[in-house]
Amino acid sequence: MYRKYMMILVLMNMTLFTSWICVKELKINRVAATQAFRMEYLNATMEEEKKSFLEVVACVSSGQRIVDYEVLEKEMKYHLSDQDYDALLRIVEAEAGGEDADGKLLVANVVLNRVNDDKFPDTVTEVVMQREQGVAQFTPTVDGRFQNVTVSKETYEAVERALYGEDISQGALYFCARSKVDSTKMQWFDQKLTRLFAYGNHEFFL
Repeated sequence: MYRKYMMILVLMNMTLFTSWICVKELKINRVAATQAFRMEYLNATMEEEKKSFLEVVACVSSGQRIVDYEVLEKEMKYHLSDQDYDALLRIVEAEAGGEDADGKLLVANVVLNRVNDDKFPDTVTEVVMQREQGVAQFTPTVDGRFQNVTVSKETYEAVERALYGEDISQGALYFCARSKVDSTKMQWFDQKLTRLFAYGNHEFFL
């Protein structure tokens, strides 16, 4: 009887010991699996970073350039005196106050095109105030609009675009509003000049 109880006790101890070993192995396997997953993830990440680095190197070595456009600065093409800058703002506002941004830009372009052309004076102020046989080249300089305008924010922006070299005028040296020009003067535009295009209320000529 005593031997029977001893056998049962031994079997129970062996069962407990076996269960303990299984639990330990399960924990060890779980830790090992976790570490393996981490290593696999790190390896994959390193491979991806290596691939990205090699792509950047290849891109640069092939002649392409990676540029941060925020650090690029525009370079001004025209450097005007305060007097010329004020004259350009005023004539654009007076001539194109009711036009959109490109309409304003076009008027600024024409003035600057004249400054660059040998047939016209060399400064903005002289171009704007020029008279041919007593006739003003820009009507607002004689009807008071040039002197009395309030320059809008949009005009400032359009003039800045022109000063930084943006030119959409196709080289135009003249413009007029056909609806506001008498027929005799309009005939001169049509016969003596080359019409380029119309934009807003103005027609542009070369």
